[in-house]
Amino acid sequence: MPSEETLELVIFDCDGVLIDSEIISATILVEQINALGLNVDFQYVQQNFLGRSFPRVVNLIREQFGVHLPPDFEDNYRSELLRNFETGLVAMPGIEPAIEGLAVAHCVATSSSPKRVRRSLELAGLIDHFQNRVFTASQVANGKPAPDLFLHAAEQMGVAPANCLVVEDSISGLDAAHAAGMTVWHFTGGSHLAGMAGDIPDRFSGLVTFDNWSDFLDMAPELKRKRTGNGHKSRQ
Repeated sequence: MPSEETLELVIFDCDGVLIDSEIISATILVEQINALGLNVDFQYVQQNFLGRSFPRVVNLIREQFGVHLPPDFEDNYRSELLRNFETGLVAMPGIEPAIEGLAVAHCVATSSSPKRVRRSLELAGLIDHFQNRVFTASQVANGKPAPDLFLHAAEQMGVAPANCLVVEDSISGLDAAHAAGMTVWHFTGGSHLAGMAGDIPDRFSGLVTFDNWSDFLDMAPELKRKRTGNGHKSRQ
């Protein structure tokens, strides 16, 4: 567990952590890939593409299947994704009280595009909790599993990597946080991980894991805002 003396920043991944979006994204990506005459399923997408930036996903599809993707592949995917988000996107249960209860700074670091993450947070009713504290893979040379994005977020927030707690759902995100020298917890409450919470590489043995945001602050009481005598929360 992080200590009260050192923890200064919580870095949230977005998709699959703040919002229950990964199952929507994966379903659309499966449809788009199979429309090319290939044959992949949800599990394949989950194991190979989850948590990575879309440019990296496109490169992996080309490498793994030896196909030339149509010029409009990414545009079609993003258009369909945002259309589905408008009607099907929800915040993770309990995430808003968890954010509001934090006594330390917090931000988002995501592989999503700037347009997608902003609209996602708006639809989920979470945008006011982050505002300009949202960092994307478009701002760094290498996306997850490289540590660049988390290191960039920490630098912009003025916090040393060792004083950061990252909450991630994907293997690539867990690897990125470890490579950045940060504490990382694995959130497994997204619908895309249903029945697969135990399917994690041995290198993450002993990793702190949770599946319910209502447990988050109880797991690390030093993160909580303390209540004042009048019932209001204080950062002291």
